[in-house]
Amino acid sequence: MKIVIQLVLWVVIGFLGYLVFNSINGPVKFNKIKQARYAQAVENLREIRTAQLAHRSITGRFEKDPEKLISFIDTAKFTLTQRRDSSFIRYNKILRIDEPKDTVVVDTLGYASVKDSLFKADGHKNMMQVPVEGVDAKFEMNAGFINKNDLRIPVFEAKVGKDVLLHDQDRDLLAQEKEVVSVDGVNGPYLSVGSMTEVMTSGNWPRTYGANDQ
Repeated sequence: MKIVIQLVLWVVIGFLGYLVFNSINGPVKFNKIKQARYAQAVENLREIRTAQLAHRSITGRFEKDPEKLISFIDTAKFTLTQRRDSSFIRYNKILRIDEPKDTVVVDTLGYASVKDSLFKADGHKNMMQVPVEGVDAKFEMNAGFINKNDLRIPVFEAKVGKDVLLHDQDRDLLAQEKEVVSVDGVNGPYLSVGSMTEVMTSGNWPRTYGANDQ
C-alpha cells in the first residue's frame, strides 16, 4: 500500500513539475516564435511601403490593388532629372529696360527602372504573401485620400493580424499579445504600416525589428 501511495505521489509531483516547467517555457517559446515571424512580416511590409512610395512618387497617389502595385513595379520607370540655376534677360515695359531674372532649369537626363532601382530580382512578386509556413494568406492593403487642412492627401495601409501570424500558438498567450500596449512591443491586434486615418508611412513595430522609417 505504501509503495502505491509513493508511486501516486511521484506521479503527482511529476505532473506538477511539468505544469511549472510549461508555465515558464511556454511564454519563452511563444516569444521566440513571435519575434521570428514578426521579423519576416516586417520585411514584407517594408517592401510594400517601398513599392507604395515609388508609386506615389510617379503617379501622385498610392495603389490599393496588390496586383496592380506589383505590375507597376515591373514596368514603371523613374525620371532622372537635374536641377540647375540659370538666368535670362526680360524687358521691363514700364521701366523700359532689360532686367536679369534668375530661374531654375530642370533637365531630363534619362529613366531608371523602379524594379532594378529598389528591389532585388523578383522578390517583390511575393511581398503580399504572409511569410509564415503553413499559412495561405495575404497582407490586407488599402489606399485612398484623406483631407487635412483643406488638402487632399494620399494615404495607404498594409497589415496582417497577429492571429494569422501566430495561428498555431497558445490561445491564451495570443489573446494577451493582441492586447499589448508597450513601447517595446507591437501594439494592438495587427502588424501594420501606414494608416488610412493619419498621414504616415511608418510601421507599428518597435526598433527591435530594425529601423522604422517615416
